[in-house]
Amino acid sequence: MTVKWGIMSTARINRLFLAGARQAAGVEVLAVASRERASAERYAREHGIERAHGSYDALLADPDVEVVYISLPNSLHVEWTVRALEAGKHVLCEKPLSRHPAEVQRAFDVAQREGRLLMEAFMYRHNPQTRRLTELVAGGAIGRLRMIRAAFSFVAGDPSNVRLSADLDGGALMDVGCYCVSGARLLAGEPQRVSAEQAIGGDGIDVAFAGTMRFGGDVIAHFDAGLALATRDELEAVGDAGSLLLDDPWHCRSPLIELRRDDGVQRIELEPIDSYGLEAANMSAAIRGEAPLLLGREDALGQARAIEALYAAADDGRTVTLG
Repeated sequence: MTVKWGIMSTARINRLFLAGARQAAGVEVLAVASRERASAERYAREHGIERAHGSYDALLADPDVEVVYISLPNSLHVEWTVRALEAGKHVLCEKPLSRHPAEVQRAFDVAQREGRLLMEAFMYRHNPQTRRLTELVAGGAIGRLRMIRAAFSFVAGDPSNVRLSADLDGGALMDVGCYCVSGARLLAGEPQRVSAEQAIGGDGIDVAFAGTMRFGGDVIAHFDAGLALATRDELEAVGDAGSLLLDDPWHCRSPLIELRRDDGVQRIELEPIDSYGLEAANMSAAIRGEAPLLLGREDALGQARAIEALYAAADDGRTVTLG
């Protein structure tokens, strides 16, 4: 049975979500909302969406909308997630849900109280490339995992870009570095201690961020992320018998894993499939009781705790231990 979706905002990232949703089973994008009705109507016409709402509250009042995709700036994620849940809607909220664990906990507490589903939207986690990576690591393809290396960066040249706004919770770690943190946590669990450095730009946000995370089993991860660095996206898992390199780990547009060992390089190729569509399909199936959500409270909390600790380490110039 098809699940009816509403989109909160006309943010640029919506085009990726809409493209995936149109390919996904059980997904219908019924409505879009903007702060101005004219903007919502124009967006709805351009993207073939049936209903346009001139406020976010009007979208939440639409009785036919079952689940809301929230693509607002980071600082508004928890506020509107909670309001949507209290309005009886399920929520898929763009990453990161929050940099504050207490706020993440509050949002999931409301979801539980209201009997609604909430998922943080790390689309790459739904892609078969990511699943294959975890299978290879768990299966011993590189021996014992010892090191993780990750990068994600691009140049945000427009000064008005919301990613460069401190008031909107912008910053390199929040925007792209959170993928590196998520990828390391996926492979190694939760970090025990972290250290970090940052370069400040925009209106007071980190435009370049580098972090080191220590995990159990003596696994070390180091990553860098930037809004003022050349375009890069990589994830590498290094063991004592080989390594696995993903050159497109986050967008997964050209899925390929290179297994590198002393005896040569094996290229593991996978069929491209839209991660946003898989994400929307998973959410819709979970709403219908046909599948579990891939990501839930514990993953979102772990993510927020790591981001909070990394910022504390960068701000204070010290190593931060996580409880």
